[in-house]
Order: sequence, then C-alpha cells, then structure tokens
Amino acid sequence: MGPVTSKQPTSGLEIDQSTQPTASPLRLLVLSSLYPNTAMPTFGVFVENRLRRVLATGAATAHVVASVPWFPIRHPRFGDYARWARVPERETRFEIPVTHPRYLTIPKVGMRLQPTFMHRALRRHVAALHRQGLGFDLIDAHYFYPDGVAAARLARELDLPLVITARGTDLNLIPTFSGPRRMIVDAAKQARAIVTVCAALKDVLLELGIPDRKVHVLRNGVDLELFAPGERETARRRLDANGPLLLSVGALIERKGHHLVIEALASLPAARLAIAGDGPEDGALRALAHRLGVADRVRFLGNVPHEDLPRIYGAADALVLASSREGWANVLLEAMACGTPVVATDIWGTPEVVTSPVAGRLVTRRDAAAITDGVRDLLADPPDRAATRRYAEAFSWEETVRGQLAVFRIAVSSPHGEP
Repeated sequence: MGPVTSKQPTSGLEIDQSTQPTASPLRLLVLSSLYPNTAMPTFGVFVENRLRRVLATGAATAHVVASVPWFPIRHPRFGDYARWARVPERETRFEIPVTHPRYLTIPKVGMRLQPTFMHRALRRHVAALHRQGLGFDLIDAHYFYPDGVAAARLARELDLPLVITARGTDLNLIPTFSGPRRMIVDAAKQARAIVTVCAALKDVLLELGIPDRKVHVLRNGVDLELFAPGERETARRRLDANGPLLLSVGALIERKGHHLVIEALASLPAARLAIAGDGPEDGALRALAHRLGVADRVRFLGNVPHEDLPRIYGAADALVLASSREGWANVLLEAMACGTPVVATDIWGTPEVVTSPVAGRLVTRRDAAAITDGVRDLLADPPDRAATRRYAEAFSWEETVRGQLAVFRIAVSSPHGEP
C-alpha cells in the first residue's frame, strides 16, 4: 500500500506585518515526534500551532519530520503501537509538508537507546530529502529527549545551526535519569539557542549549567478566534449540565490527575464532571467513579477534536487541572479564552499562567481535598466570564512569534547563540 496523503485547509492566519521578511525566508527543518497526524489529529498540536503562526509571517518555510515510534511485536501489552502504525508516511497539514519516518522503540527498557534509533531514522530520511533538492538553513527541534539529542547529532553531521524547544517532561522529569541527563546537557551546549515555554523550565537548564544568554522564554499563545465565548446554554444542555459543571481535559494518564478530580467530585454533591481525553487509565477512572458513587455525575467524552473544544470549555463553570507536571498547559488559556476560569495545581509553569483571581485559583497541594477547596472557593465567588476572557487576550501569539523569529535569526547569524 502506498503512502497516504491528507490535504487540509489553508491556515487562514493573519500575517503580522511587523514580522514580514526583509530577506529570503529561513528554510526550517522541523524535527519533532510531538506533532499531529491523520491518525492522531490532536497529538502535539501545540507544536503545529506555533509553527503555523511563524510561517504565516512569510519569514520562514518549513518541512516537518515527525518521527513515529515502531515496535515489531504485536501483543496486547504494546497496543499503542497499532495506533502509531496507522500514521501515514507523508501528509500535508495546513500547506505544510510532513513526513513520518519510523524509528525502533523498545518498550520499558529502551529509553537510553531512543536518541540513537531516532537519529538513524532521521539521517536516512533527511539524506533522501537532500537528494530531492531540499536544503535547510536551520534545524528547529522540539522536546529535548530523544528529539533534541537526535537533532543535535544530525546538526553536527549537516553542519547546521540548531534551536531546541523544551516543553515540559523533557526537562522536569527525564533529567532525573543520569544517562539521559548527560545527553540533554550535551545537546543544550551544542544548540545555538534554546526556547522554553515557561521560566520554570529555563531554571532547570540554568541548574544544568547552560548559560543564561542562550535560553529564551517564549510561552505558548492561544488562538483567540477559535477559543472564544459561544452559545453557553446550548452547550450546557448538550452536556446535561443542570448545576455546576467541572471539566478535566487531557490524556487519561496518572500525571494529569483526572482521578483526583473524580475523588473531589464525591465532596461536591451539586456538581457534575466532564472528562475530555483518552488513554490507558480509562477503565480505572470509570471504576473509580463507580466505587465512589459518582458515576452518574461523570461523563467521559473521549478524545474531543481540537475544533470542538471551545463548546466544551464554554459549557463548564470551571476547568480543573490536577497535573503533577506541566510545562505550559495550553488547556488553561484555552478555557480562559472561552470565559471559563480554572482550578489548577501550583506546579512548574502553571503559576505563570494563573496570576490573577479572574483567571482562577491555584491549589498548593495535589490531593482531592485541596482540589475540593479550590473548586468551592471559585464557585462561591466566580469571576465575571468576560473578565476571564479579557485576561486570556493578553496571551495572543504575536509576541511569541516575534520572539521565535528573533531566536532563529540569532541562531543563524551567531555561532554562540548571542544577539
């Protein structure tokens, strides 16, 4: 069977005239295993969102190489690999060419080998792109491990400047392992410039000995046109929201804390909960809801398409994010842009997002009791939804795009990543 190609609509993004190119556009080779695809259209959408806005300025062009993990054994324990197998070899998303080379992954035990396997796949693939006449000025890599490490090896071979963006777990968890930490530090030292999506992640790099001048904090923005207040009552009726409606959004994994929100619901008898996402904890979460006697007040929505999320956000009285780790949680701003305040754990980049009572509440402990108290406090004195929307409007993409283009120019023009 030949490669599958999916053609999506053009971006329709407005171009910020202040970032119009004055020279030839930069030719970006974007490397990221976190990138949406036909089989998983919301996976890594934050990487695509930033790239689309950078390209909309006309200051750059891009070819995306989004590597896909591959494992040859078919067994129920490794069921996720069947989903990865459905990812096409190449596709076009919003007029951006995307290719998906496979790299060998060994579940559970292959963490230290991932950069090597990914680098081998990338090297073969990029060599094929060169044979097709494609050239690049810069490697733009996302996620430090394994992507950034593999990209650093490729950049040395191609003699190309490298920019790496850190996004969360790649710095707030993986460096706790000594082998990956050494590789991350080596890649960071090689990069001409590094972007982090929050100041908390920059602090990790500084602690690892990376010079301050090399690290630039550029937080994610929010699409204020897509995420906007809508017809609230209609949306609430669709979700059977008779009273306060809580919303928890994200992959159904322990780190996202959906179980804590379900536990909190047991102490909030008037509230209902909608959970948007899918993942391995689905069965355990449903069992928990039944065990606590709240199953009739919990609605599992499954994986909600990105374009349908505004309706879900708009119906809710509060988004609850009980994560143990986050870089910059996009769901927070998405909810606020729809007028919905948040209750979130006070971790990593989240306090950089929630800085005002009109945005919501931070809870200092990650447990059901603290989440219950935060929800009660918010519902007792909710901010005006229009004020919450205005708060989110300060987080548009324009400043981030200008900063990203400046970082690219620094990387191309300076061997040491200095302005």
